[in-house]
Amino acid sequence: MALRTLSTASAPAAIGPYSQAVITGGMLFTSGQIPLDLNGQVVEGGVVEQTHQVFRNLEAILKEAGCTFNDVIKATVFIKDMNEFALLNEVYAEYFSTHKPARSTVEVARLPKDVRVEIELIASIPVENIKE
Repeated sequence: MALRTLSTASAPAAIGPYSQAVITGGMLFTSGQIPLDLNGQVVEGGVVEQTHQVFRNLEAILKEAGCTFNDVIKATVFIKDMNEFALLNEVYAEYFSTHKPARSTVEVARLPKDVRVEIELIASIPVENIKE
């Protein structure tokens, strides 16, 4: 199967030797997104504001692939402090209000740029939006 990298100017550029996402076999695999704005700056605020920014970045990548949050199969959430899990979960539920993908949440010691949250997604691209 061929791999195709995906990039959109509507989300912050990768800050290392990786791509925003990869597409293969009708599936989209995003890299972990952190709360960077389009200028590559960490957004101000706590876990709530940062989680909203992460979802804005993920939404832009999904859109570029012809997907929505309803196409997400699996989410992996990395959180700096599990004591903030309830706050993160409230924001998460706004983006997955009807569709509930599988999810793992892991507390980590440190994230890039010392952010509070990072999220990666796996989505199934609707057949009509698959580009060979």
